[in-house]
Formats: sequence, C-alpha cells, structure tokens
Amino acid sequence: MPPIQPIRRTLLGAMLLLALPAHADLTALVTASRPSVLPVGTYNPLNSPRFGFRGSGFVVGDGNLVITNAHVLPEPGATPEPQLAVLASARVDSTAFRLATVVSIDRAHDLALLKLEGPPLPALPLAAPESVREGMEVALIGYPIGGVLGYSPVTHRGIISSVTAIALPSLAARQLDAKTVSRLREGPFEVYQLDATAYPGNSGGPLLDARTGEVLGVINMVLVRSTRESALSNPTGITYAIPVRFVRELLSTR
Repeated sequence: MPPIQPIRRTLLGAMLLLALPAHADLTALVTASRPSVLPVGTYNPLNSPRFGFRGSGFVVGDGNLVITNAHVLPEPGATPEPQLAVLASARVDSTAFRLATVVSIDRAHDLALLKLEGPPLPALPLAAPESVREGMEVALIGYPIGGVLGYSPVTHRGIISSVTAIALPSLAARQLDAKTVSRLREGPFEVYQLDATAYPGNSGGPLLDARTGEVLGVINMVLVRSTRESALSNPTGITYAIPVRFVRELLSTR
C-alpha cells in the first residue's frame, strides 16, 4: 500500500493547479497580438521608398485607432506636412498602406493617438492600471530595426523590474499648450523599467502581460551608453514603458 503522505501531497498539488487561472502560452499570445502591432511612418507615393518608417504602434478601441509615441510623429511645422501612414501588411504594396491622422497628443507622457482610414483592424485589450506589479512577466512587440529585414514584428520577453519615477526631457516652446504645461507642473511620473532590451524602432510598441495579452504600457525609451546608433551593438538592457493609465486618459479625451 503506498504511503498516504505522498498521495496527499500529489492531490494537493493537482488541486492547486486546477485553481490557477488558465492563460494562453506565449506562442499563442504572440500569434494573436502581432496583427495589431504596426509600423508607423510617413507615406509619399513619389518617394522611393514610399513609406518612411518612424516607429511602432498598436491598434486599440474600435479598430481604427492607433497608439504610438509622440516623438515617433514628424516634427510639427514641416512644409509640406508629411502624410502619416501605417503598414497593415508585411507586403509593402499599394494595399498595405493605411493613411492616418492625429486625433490627440499627450506630449507630457510622449503619447499620440492616430485614426486610420479604411476598415477596422484587430485591437489589443487594455489592462487595468492597478493590475501592474513588479516582477510580472511581459512581452514587447515592435519593429526594432524598421524595414531593414522587411516589416516583420519582433517579440522580446522579460519582466517589470521596477516601477520608478521619471521626467521626460524638456519640450520646445512650440510643443507646449495649456494642458501640457499643467501636466509638466505635476513633476515626475511613474514608468515601468524592464529587463527586456528594446532598440530604436521599438518606440510606440505595446508592452503586454505575457499571461493575458493585455496592454500594460507603451515602450518609450532605451538608455544607451553613447549614441543612438550604438544601441544595436551596445545596448544597456534597460528599457522603459509609459503606463497604460496614460493611454486610457488619452483615449478619454477624444
């Protein structure tokens, strides 16, 4: 007759496993999320290439809205003003380009909301802000080297290593409005520090809960040892994300 104590331990372990919530594995999460993460840039049919890559973005809301970083957008005041666009397909042909317009910008938190032309695309769900904890497993998806190897999204995995306060660099006077000035007066705000390494081009991409696929934040900046160009060869491994609560606030203002 087998010992009773090991049987009890086995039954207890099985009960604990059954009590845990069921989550899709990372492979399924990446497959489901990739169609919602898009290259963001400018489009000019007379240029070669026609699409000028500037960063990453992801679809939210009704499927016609895209979140990205404000610094991904072209500098204001350019003449002629560049036409914003995203690539909705890895095939860079006439059907891939979706023109976009700016709906709202939150420069204090370096976020921008765009509206796409055409039929809706799959949208990513947003996490509850209070659900974020240090040590959570996360995945970030984006286009770290733009179109050098074709526009295929890349996934990195890590954890939220810290929730820390940070202040974004000072803005130029032409970028300031009453709302931005009010937010800047509030001082530093919390961001998520990650141990997953992002690269130039990842800016604007989603930070996902690796269990549920919900958006926890927006990839924003990478600390590099010297120049921006050295990020590909000499990354520090420290990346930051803007919390999802600021995405929710931006969506509520439209």
